[in-house]
Amino acid sequence: MTESPEQPLERAVCVYCASSRTAHPEYRAAARRLGEVLAGEGVGIVYGGGAAGSMGALADGALSKGGRVVGILPRFMADLEWGHKGLSDLQLVEDLRTRKHMMLTLSQAAIALPGGSGTLEELLEAITLKRLGLYLNPIVMVNTRGFFAPLLELLTHAIEERFMDPRHRLMWQVVATPEEVPAALAAAPAWTAHARSFAAV
Repeated sequence: MTESPEQPLERAVCVYCASSRTAHPEYRAAARRLGEVLAGEGVGIVYGGGAAGSMGALADGALSKGGRVVGILPRFMADLEWGHKGLSDLQLVEDLRTRKHMMLTLSQAAIALPGGSGTLEELLEAITLKRLGLYLNPIVMVNTRGFFAPLLELLTHAIEERFMDPRHRLMWQVVATPEEVPAALAAAPAWTAHARSFAAV
């Protein structure tokens, strides 16, 4: 367990996911499989550091294949013993804002698995930063059980109602299975700070 930020990992992705123990088992199975797939590709994982639900399944899957998993955990969650005990590294931070910042800055892409309000907030913050040209890396949603369909419909509606630009559709990719993630990351359209020129519509 460490208390100081690392330099960005050489090859790593940030994964947003949930700690729910009661969600459908398919979500945890997909999270574990994503961990296995990323480890098999030699890609490290930076995530929220939890042991329960999809969080724990993701970490366990990667660790079972020899992958590197770095958790970023707020101190109050560590005090509640919510942290995973077997990670490559568990970094303690002061608050959720710092956690989100570190998860993005230590990695070269963001992957979202299904989750609740915290997971969705993290995903939408990454999309907002990308819209403003402040985050330039790929964003991939793993659409297990069609979970993200309502959100994607809402984002499309925002574009149709001219709250977003049609080019903003290129900010994210959507895949059905964890196995599709590496290809989606590789195929993600380039994104530059030029995005600021059409951030406002």
